[in-house]
This record gives sequence, structure tokens and C-alpha cells, in this order.
Amino acid sequence: MTDNGVEVVNVPTMDYQLTVGAIARRAEALFGGRPVVARRGDGELHRTTWSAVLRRARQLARALRRLGVGPGDRVATLCWNHDRHVEAYFAIPLLGAVLHTLNLRLRPEELASIARHAEDRAVIVDASLLPLLAWFRERAGFQDVIVIGGDAAPADGLDYETLLAAETDGPLDAPEPGEWDAAAMCHTSGTTGRAKGVVYSHRALVLHSMATAMAGSFGISAADTVLAVIPMFHANAWGLPYTAALTGAALVLPGQRLDPASLLELSARERVSFSAGVPTVWLGVLERLDACPGQYDLGALRTIVIGGAAAPESLVRGLEERHGIPVLTSWGMTELAPVGTLGRLTPEGEALPTAERRALRMKAGAPGALLELRVRNEAGEVPWDGTTMGELEVRGAYVAAGYWRPEAGGGEFTADGWFRTGDIATIDGHGWLEIRDRTKDLVKSGGEWISSVALEGALMSHQAVLEAAVIAAPHPRWGERPLAAVVLREGRTATAAELLAFLGERFPRWWLPDEVVFVDAIPRTSTGKFSKSALRASLKLGGARPGGAG
Repeated sequence: MTDNGVEVVNVPTMDYQLTVGAIARRAEALFGGRPVVARRGDGELHRTTWSAVLRRARQLARALRRLGVGPGDRVATLCWNHDRHVEAYFAIPLLGAVLHTLNLRLRPEELASIARHAEDRAVIVDASLLPLLAWFRERAGFQDVIVIGGDAAPADGLDYETLLAAETDGPLDAPEPGEWDAAAMCHTSGTTGRAKGVVYSHRALVLHSMATAMAGSFGISAADTVLAVIPMFHANAWGLPYTAALTGAALVLPGQRLDPASLLELSARERVSFSAGVPTVWLGVLERLDACPGQYDLGALRTIVIGGAAAPESLVRGLEERHGIPVLTSWGMTELAPVGTLGRLTPEGEALPTAERRALRMKAGAPGALLELRVRNEAGEVPWDGTTMGELEVRGAYVAAGYWRPEAGGGEFTADGWFRTGDIATIDGHGWLEIRDRTKDLVKSGGEWISSVALEGALMSHQAVLEAAVIAAPHPRWGERPLAAVVLREGRTATAAELLAFLGERFPRWWLPDEVVFVDAIPRTSTGKFSKSALRASLKLGGARPGGAG
């Protein structure tokens, strides 16, 4: 009875734990014969099945336990995208330990710092990456080094296949972890400071997989063949290995061959129906398709998702209008496990006039299931009018509630429990999110904000521009002013005056960059995004931004 005398009826459901083990059992029982195709270190394609992958995952879990790995221990991976990395994705959480993917594109000193911060007990490493590991292994403090591939493991290392061969198949004969137990850990890319550790529970990974599998999101099913272009060492490859296993989709893994020709050949050969990646990947693919019309049969490709950074409209329209490849925009963060929104139109959106529909599709989209968004500025929560800007905040079933051993004074979470993303955004009447900029990338000119993202997107819609990045340059009067760095397409020409005139048709005069510089390439982060800090350094603008967003 409650205080007001009303009887509360409590009829609970079963206590069914949402764990990585539950995903594995479903995949093996219902989709065991579905293919997993991987390009390994020798460059050859290796064909296996979900049943074989999960059987070997149990063997790996036993081998790790024999080495002394127990519940809660962190086990790192330093690997490309391939089937044995997928085995680790399942084996380590099945054991109750914590999968910790190391970003192989980081500098050795950063990897050492991240591994020490996580207190990784062991590392599973590709033989091709042993030279990288050698640079930081001693500083990381790994107790065990397990090597995949190659002729032989180092004298003090362990061979992956030898370990598995010593183990039999069957149940693990160990308590299954609970759904609130830690299953995986990723570190942020550190673009705004020191990399932070984000820990995912089993429950978060299962709910994220269910949310992204929904028809209104990725819409993945057993009829799909998924090409995981997103690195498995970054943000769980956007959850694709777990979502593919949950739904029974075939999984294709490109290894370390991520050039446009290799990705297109693999997509055509395996009849890929779904893929996802950052804009820089698809910019290269579009260039290849434009240069080689009709060379690749991509008739099975129903959707690609572009996320990780704003997708230029010219990229989306080029893929769709010239090559018939449907595109969805997306936004997410490591702290969200990581997919947050997806730009899939509702029937109401499909019914909009062409110009409005096109503008809506270029936004980041609506939040996934079990995820809530709000935008706040100095005046409080802003209306959903598509115009009023503020900082985006999120909460939901797979959003991190804190960081692994955080430093003092972070301030990433509000008093009422929402995560502050650091993105400046609007939400429109449809509930669709539009990222206007990162707080650190906004240009503050004379006290007014200028969106670098909007300027970049417009520049990349010019027929002569391949890539563009806009950064803040110090200015004695206005504090800072926009500067545009531009990479021209091969065989094309454009002058700074021409590009400024092109922007002048779209933006107020005070938004236009004070300077346009032409560069051979724009530096990238370890996850393939433009590195504006490196660009500032290369242009000798320094790291400090007087009067800016920090």
C-alpha cells in the first residue's frame, strides 16, 4: 500500500541479465552459419562463421583464465579489424573481464599512458604491430603479451593459436557476469585534453545494440552483410560487431587495407548491404567512384552511415545522385557507446518539399531509442525551434555516468545527471539535432559566434574543393577571425577571391574568412577527423586562442 492507500500491484518479469553472453547465445543458436569474412595480416580473405568465432571466443576466455585473468581485469587489444579481434570482443566480457581497445594510431607515449591509466593486465596484439608495441610495452606494464599471426611470438610472448589449441570447447564453467558489470572500455581521442576512460556495462552494450538494430536506426537484420570500416579500436566500431551478432547479420572486416579501391572491391565481392564510416573515408570512396564509373557493382549496398564529423552536403549528394548509394547522417560520442542520433526520415519528413527535405537530411538526426537530448545556454533550456543554440546535453540507457578514475574539476556532468557533450547545437520542431560546432572550434569574432562547420560544408560544396577546415586565427581588434585551409581537387583550380565570393552568397559578410590558405593536406586525428590543433600548429598560429571557446 502507498501513503494514500492505493494498492500497488507488483508482478515482476524474469531477472534475465542483459549481457554480452546473451548476445553470443542468440547468435550461436539462431545464426551460427552466417558468415564472418576477414582480411588478415597476409592480405588474404579468411572465411568463417559466427558459430566458429564464438566457439573460439570461449576457448580464448578459458586461455585467459588459465593465465590468471579474472573478473574486472582489463585486457587490451592492439589489433586491426579481423575475425580474431571479434573473438576477443566476446571472450574477454564472457570471462567477466574488461575489453580495452587501444587505438593503434596514437603515439607510443599516449598508448603507454592510456594502458597505465586502465591498468591493463594483458594485451592481445597483431604480429604486424609488434614494432609499435615495442615502443611502449615496458612503460605500459603488461603481464602477458599474446600475439596474433606472424611466424612466432616474441621469446617472452605467447602465441594466440597455441593458447587456443590447448583449450577444449564447451561451457565456461564460471559465473556469468551481471548486466551492470563492466564489459568494455574505450578511451576518448583526447582532442580536448587528456584522453578519458569510458567504461561500458554489459547492459549498455546490449541496449545500444538493440537500439541501433531498430528499423529507425541502422535497421540491421539477418538479411544484411555489414562492412565494419570503423576501426574496432575506436568506440567499439560503433557497436557493429555486437549488433551484427545480435541480429545475425554477416560481418565483413577489411583488416588494415582501408584504401578506397580495397573497400570498394570488398564491398562488391561480398555483396555488402550496410557500412558506416567517417566523412574522410567516404570522400576517398567518392573520388574513386567518380574516377572509375561502372567499375564496382554496389547494387546490394542499401545504406552507408556517415558520422564522427559533419558530412558535407556535396559528399552526400555525390554518393546518392551520381552513384545511387543511399546515405544516412549520424552523430555520436565515445561516451554514448557511441551512436546518438541518425538522420532517417519519418513519413512526415519524406512529405516535405524537396529543399526542406534535403536540409533536414543534412542534420544529425533524431535520437536513438532510450536516449534523450536537450540544449541549454545561459538562459536555460532552449526551445526546439531549430534556431536557438546552446550546449547539447544527453542522458539515456547507454550514456556514461562518469569516467574511469577521472581527474578533478572535469565538469562534464550536470547536477541533475545529464552529460555535457561540448557540442553547440539546435533541436528543431521534428526533434532533429543539428550540430553547429564544437565549443572549442567556434570562432568568436567581436563577441559573436561563427560556425566553422557551416563554413567548411559550404567550401566543400565548391566543385574545385576536396577538403576544407576553418580555424580561429588571433586578431588584434576582433579577438579572433576565421581562417580557411583548403585542399583543391586534382586538376582543379580556384583562387581565394573566388572561394570568398562563393561563401559570400551564403553567409553574412562578417562570417567570411579573413584568409584562405591552400595546403596539400589537412592533418587528421587518430580517428580520421580533421585535427585543427595540428593545423593551427602547422600554420604557426599556436595553441592558445585569446577570446575564443578554448
